[in-house]
Amino acid sequence: MPALSVLDLSPILEGGDAAQSFRNSLDLARHAERLGYRRYWVAEHHNLGGVASAATAVLIGHIAQGTSTIRVGAGGIMLPNHAPLMVAEAFGTLATIHGPRIDLGLGRAPGTDQVTARALRRNLDSRPEDFPSDVVELLHYFKPAAPGQAVKAVPGAGLDVPVWILGSSLFGAQLAAMLGLPYAFASHFAPAELDTALRVYRQQFQPSQYLDAPYAMAGLAVIAAPTDEEARFLATSQKQSFVNLRRGDPGPLPPPIEGFEENLDPAARAMLASALACAVVGSPDTVRAGLAAFAERTQADELIITGSIFDHEKRVRSFEIAAAAMG
Repeated sequence: MPALSVLDLSPILEGGDAAQSFRNSLDLARHAERLGYRRYWVAEHHNLGGVASAATAVLIGHIAQGTSTIRVGAGGIMLPNHAPLMVAEAFGTLATIHGPRIDLGLGRAPGTDQVTARALRRNLDSRPEDFPSDVVELLHYFKPAAPGQAVKAVPGAGLDVPVWILGSSLFGAQLAAMLGLPYAFASHFAPAELDTALRVYRQQFQPSQYLDAPYAMAGLAVIAAPTDEEARFLATSQKQSFVNLRRGDPGPLPPPIEGFEENLDPAARAMLASALACAVVGSPDTVRAGLAAFAERTQADELIITGSIFDHEKRVRSFEIAAAAMG
């Protein structure tokens, strides 16, 4: 079976605040470390009332400081929002403080709307099509500084910070293959091109100083509980968030409610079915079968699971059930 990791958006709960979210994220990371999860990633999003992980590198430092063995990193940093040098310095700082357990996953989407993207960058001269050259520039900053090199990442130069390419389309798969980098596919919310992207990545992979062979990770939404009925009920929090986001009304993670999908229009139901096509919701037996089927389908080297559950204790329990299901 593939290795198992955690993706956390540090959800802000309805009636809660970011401080609570950060406490919950650190607590979940400590449980994940104890349960044997390989890595704990947080993701960059902006101007979303239900996501507290906007300052991603800062949150990574908080989680790394409170753990000791689990890998901690970004899944990911949205590179169009940042100068490559600043990302190299930030993650060079993290690696200097916390040692060789920091990961840097890179995405080419802004992780927000266009108005917020403009507020982040002051202008939109940094374009998604610049992503490949920005990745190459960033990789360069992690190499040992050459004599006479005008611009260096301090700290950063000479540090072995693993860089991943993240994606939900063929673009990221092709770039990761060309550069010989590990690749993570965001099938937990955008599963349409999962199978094609993994096939393209493996077929086109070129060995590099970073990897001799392709290494693929696939995302999966998992909501686990003692019974299928309870898991389906808990999953309504995440489904409400998806619907609210697609309607342009993002907000804190709401508590679960009975009969949520029964009151949705057909378009909203179809959207949920599409976005959450790669999701496992149910009892330990259901989760065990779902994880095994997804692992068999993707042949991924690693699965990274996520699950937004309103009750923190039940969220921790969900990850405990998933870990047990993977043996």
